[in-house]
Parts: sequence; structure tokens; C-alpha cells
Amino acid sequence: MPTLMRAPRECGSWFWDLEDVTAPELEPALETAARMSALLQANELLEPVSLEWSWFEVGKGGLGIHSRLDIVGRSLDSAEIAEQARACQPVGYPSAEMSEISVVGSGIWLDAEGSRHREPGLVELGVSPDIIGSSAELSVYHDVWGLCDFRGRPHPAVHAHNAPRLAAALRGLDNLLGVLAEPGEPTYFGVAEGHGVKAPDITDGLGPNLTDLL
Repeated sequence: MPTLMRAPRECGSWFWDLEDVTAPELEPALETAARMSALLQANELLEPVSLEWSWFEVGKGGLGIHSRLDIVGRSLDSAEIAEQARACQPVGYPSAEMSEISVVGSGIWLDAEGSRHREPGLVELGVSPDIIGSSAELSVYHDVWGLCDFRGRPHPAVHAHNAPRLAAALRGLDNLLGVLAEPGEPTYFGVAEGHGVKAPDITDGLGPNLTDLL
């Protein structure tokens, strides 16, 4: 079975500013996560299994405390999920607030022959319950979305099997949220462009070899 290398930083990310679309705080954030997750699951990119987040205090920063809540078989926007998430607040920090909430799960990618493989963390979805303004972000960390693998070798069949699926999901999320995604910041491993990962510079038939930082 093919093994995917995972970059320590994203190869592409997309950000939606939802301040004028949804209310802030936990319940609207979970509702947004439920809607986005359903679309990604329909595209076989994310089958959610848990929610993860950390805790911070305004003016002090992160507390080094993390929470995980299993959600298999449950609706993300249920009152039960919100109640359990709030109950995870550290007892010793009554003013602690939740950071961005990550929807953790696995998705399907296709190899050059079109065979299907399940991969944990194929895409990462985050939603913010920040009272200042709501937002969402989608990130990818594997080379199946780009024209070349992490060694710089072109893999057109892998790209053709996977990149259009990601693009379709991103367009669907734009329509679902009523907001166009903004590309995230470039990293050593790639950058978002439109509804995909920007093509690398090709020299002598090869793209950049990025394995030195994997």
C-alpha cells in the first residue's frame, strides 16, 4: 500500500472570514463545522472522528492544555456537543477560552492507478469560536494535490485523480458559506492558488526537492 509523506507545514490553505456571515462563539462555530464537514465528507475528503482544541487566557496566551472530544455518530452542531466542549474547560482557569477547533478525521486519496486509500488528516478543517469574529480554514499537507511529489518528480496521474476533487470541494465550500476563500500564507512546501496548490517551477523536468525538511 502506498505511503504518503506528510509535510510539517501546509502545502496549501484557504481561509474564510465569516464575520459578516455567522455569529461568533461556540454554537455558530460548531454549526459551521457541521455544514463544512458534511460537504467534505460527501467529497470523501474528511470523515470526522473528533474535535480538538487548546485553551488560552486573554492577555496571557496559551495555557498548554488541550482537549479532545470524540464525535463519531453524533452531529457536530448538537446541543450535547457544545455542552460537553464547555465542560472540558480547565477547572483551575475559569476565564480560559477555546482556541480554533480542529475537526479531525480521515479522507480518501487515489494513487496513479486510481486505487483508493484512506489517510488520517488528509485535509484539516478548523473553525474559530472567537467572540471577535468567526472564521474557518482548510489546510492540506500531502503532495497528492500538486503536480509534483515532495521529491520533485512529476506525478500527473496522481494530480489528475486528486486535485479536481479538492477544487470541487473548495468551490462547494465557497458556495455553502457565501464567501470566497482567501489563500493562506506560502510555506516551504507550497501555497494555495485559486482552488488548488500552485504549480512549482520545473527545471530539467523536475520540481523542487522538499524532502530535506520532511
